[in-house]
Amino acid sequence: MLTVATAKVLLTGAGYAETYHDFGRRYPNAGYGGGFYAWLESDTRAPYNSFGNGSAMRVSPVGYAHASPNAVLAAALESAAVTHSHPEGIKGAQAVALAVFRARHGVSKEDIRAEVAELTGYDLSRTVEGIRPGYAFDVTCQGSVPEALIAFFDSNGTEHAIRLAISLGGDTDTQACIAGSVAGAMYGDIAPEVRARVLGMLPGEFCDIIEEFEGRFGIGP
Repeated sequence: MLTVATAKVLLTGAGYAETYHDFGRRYPNAGYGGGFYAWLESDTRAPYNSFGNGSAMRVSPVGYAHASPNAVLAAALESAAVTHSHPEGIKGAQAVALAVFRARHGVSKEDIRAEVAELTGYDLSRTVEGIRPGYAFDVTCQGSVPEALIAFFDSNGTEHAIRLAISLGGDTDTQACIAGSVAGAMYGDIAPEVRARVLGMLPGEFCDIIEEFEGRFGIGP
């Protein structure tokens, strides 16, 4: 839900806080974190210092909408800070946005791994096989974003990346979103029938935003 809200902000120039609040209240049954639900129920738009992985889950459109790494990092910070103002919440969003940006522009996995590790301090030298046996449910950026990115690094396609992220256990829907967003930017291999089925499950408003975003930023179906 909020990935589409991020895309809407990038299309319209609306505020992140207002747009997330609007989408969250109109589409409340999306498995948001407890802090975000409390924020939705509040009349304030003040951030709540979260380092949950929601900031990283919703950020991928930023990697398509800007022309330089610095612009991507600045926009990722802006998108995160309206709720996830903790440094780890911002770092998680920046890591994913930068990875999407680099993947879209054909940078190798190893170069992406090195750049994101330098930016964040995440240990990205591990493998899915090494992580899986001892991994547990973790909704923090620092405890799930690196693992989701490693699922991408270990993958050979978008579906494979998503499957690897889910295979870790833990906060699987968020990890799958993160791994899939970076993998999709690199591989561009989503089958048309899968895309059509997914779009058929979404509200018409979402499909319209996705279509406009793809047209604006040159993303092929």
